[in-house]
Amino acid sequence: MSDHAQDHGKGNHPYHMVEPSPWPIVGSIGGFTLALGLVIYMHPTMFGPGPQPFFETIGLWTIAPGLIIAMITMMGWWRDVIDEATVQKMHTGVVQISLRYGMMLFIISEVMFFAAWFWAFFDASLFPKEAIGSIWPPEGVEVFNPFDLPLLNTLILLTSGFTITWAHHDIRAGKMKHAAKMIGFTVLLGFIFSLLQAFEYSHAPFGFGDGIYSSTFYMATGFHGAHVIIGTIFLAVCWWRTVKGHFTADHHFGFEAAAWYWHFVDVVWLFLFCFVYVWGTFA
Repeated sequence: MSDHAQDHGKGNHPYHMVEPSPWPIVGSIGGFTLALGLVIYMHPTMFGPGPQPFFETIGLWTIAPGLIIAMITMMGWWRDVIDEATVQKMHTGVVQISLRYGMMLFIISEVMFFAAWFWAFFDASLFPKEAIGSIWPPEGVEVFNPFDLPLLNTLILLTSGFTITWAHHDIRAGKMKHAAKMIGFTVLLGFIFSLLQAFEYSHAPFGFGDGIYSSTFYMATGFHGAHVIIGTIFLAVCWWRTVKGHFTADHHFGFEAAAWYWHFVDVVWLFLFCFVYVWGTFA
């Protein structure tokens, strides 16, 4: 064996040779199962009249199998990545650059994801069809007051963006104790946002299947809410890692990725608030 090959095998290079992992395929199965469960929940007749009563009875529980697999994947994969970064010391400067590119591409894909919901909303609102009276919001639809809970949630998310940025500055300055406190505040604000969103949904004057307004509203705000929950969990893991001393001033990409994701969630909500809540109400 050549010296170069021996060095490569011993890891004498700045790259991370990823070991075989079950999580990509397990995550793919979980994602497919979760998507299928959502489709069945929204269209219980898709498999015919036979299974329809069963699907209608279990309701949103159709997403439970996929959600469980996704949660197991997240916990297992994150555990392995944390081990690679903190124990095996595999996340060199070169590896961190590739991780940053990967996170950037992921956020870009998320932008395209939400673009679909905004496209559906603007198509329905800018060009209301005759079937809904050619007006928007459709006649008879009682919409939310955007300057009630939606405005409060906007202030909460904007504040969380401030606290997570403060935490980032603390980590870069080596102030880990205060950084953990700021991350904790951010997690708390994310949790409060989710509670208020759930409260708003529970008092909604319309249901998911009541028309094009309710469908576009729930798809856009609901998927954003799911991202808030995921981001809150992401940041909770970062809080635990900060307390455990996993991050240093020059080695904290795990937190950085979570902060990027959280800022993305903030920006999406600002668009939702401005267009779906405010403009969609007074258009």
